[in-house]
Amino acid sequence: MLAGVRLPRRMFITADAVGGVWQYTLDLASGLAARGIETVLAVLGPEPGPEQRQAASVITGLDLHLTRLPLDWTAEGPGALANASECLAGLAGRLGADAVHLHSPALVGQATWPAPVIAVAHSCVATWWRAVRSGPLPADFAWRATAISEGLYSADAVIAPSQAHAQSLGAAYGFGAAHVVHNGRMPLCHHRQSNRAVLAAGRLWDDGKNIALLDLAARDLNGPVIGAGPLHGPNGAITSLKNIQALGPLNASDMPAAYARACIFASPALYEPFGLAVLEAAQAGLALLLSDIPSFRELWHGAAILLDPGDAAAWRTQLQILLDDADLCRLMGHRAKQRAQRYTVAAMVKQTLGVHRSARISMAAD
Repeated sequence: MLAGVRLPRRMFITADAVGGVWQYTLDLASGLAARGIETVLAVLGPEPGPEQRQAASVITGLDLHLTRLPLDWTAEGPGALANASECLAGLAGRLGADAVHLHSPALVGQATWPAPVIAVAHSCVATWWRAVRSGPLPADFAWRATAISEGLYSADAVIAPSQAHAQSLGAAYGFGAAHVVHNGRMPLCHHRQSNRAVLAAGRLWDDGKNIALLDLAARDLNGPVIGAGPLHGPNGAITSLKNIQALGPLNASDMPAAYARACIFASPALYEPFGLAVLEAAQAGLALLLSDIPSFRELWHGAAILLDPGDAAAWRTQLQILLDDADLCRLMGHRAKQRAQRYTVAAMVKQTLGVHRSARISMAAD
């Protein structure tokens, strides 16, 4: 290790406010603050709501900037995305950042950044397409995938939230150098009830969440199924539910009550690089019924029941078994809660800073 290479003092972090990236970013910023590291949080896409802004405002040393720049998956074309990269790099330089932490490799672009760039591949259009659709990428996805590919190879380091997603990046882009850093989550304050219900949560409009299968499985189920999350996406995607009770989008402060209403958390996702809602549910002690996909096998094997995400009948049967067997439900909830202790914010921050430090060492060596 080279002498004189230290941890950053002021980290420039990008995020969006429409999914799990927002909560990941706040937890990361909180962990960095505990280590005396300031953060500049640049938000792209739809602006955070009042409660989201309030949550950001209580983090020591966090400087919030609403950029009004497009997200990589909502930008109208390559020019808009390139402009976003240039604007972000300029902002990072003006605000004195000595580390850069981007929430998508597509944002790296050709910009001149003021510090080593670590790109987090939370998800991407090419790996999503491979998991959810088939055939060649449509034109609107292809140019975005090109931007992601260029960013993967241009960033000083890349982080993936699971080994499964790192392998997906290798299959889609031939990129095999991602550092695996599992996400962490600060446990919410829960007041468990004895309610006999099933909960699903997340961006329900996203076909990758496969909420349509759960909606089908919920038909004729002897017990309610509740869905927390938006049914409309900022990209125009929309879904409708017939058998799931839709709660709509919930703020972070509302989620503990949603978890308390259920004894089971269900995610039949076709695509989930990590799944923060699953972790929150596990921390709350809910039994996990998840799709049998590589990321969930990696993270939750032995602590969840894994099912084929295409077999609605199997999901209905297993949901009914859990709803009717309180002892089994409690046992699976206990196993999930024990496994959740692996995925802490402290571990995530430590490993993330290790990636940043390695990048700084490499730059100093050059």
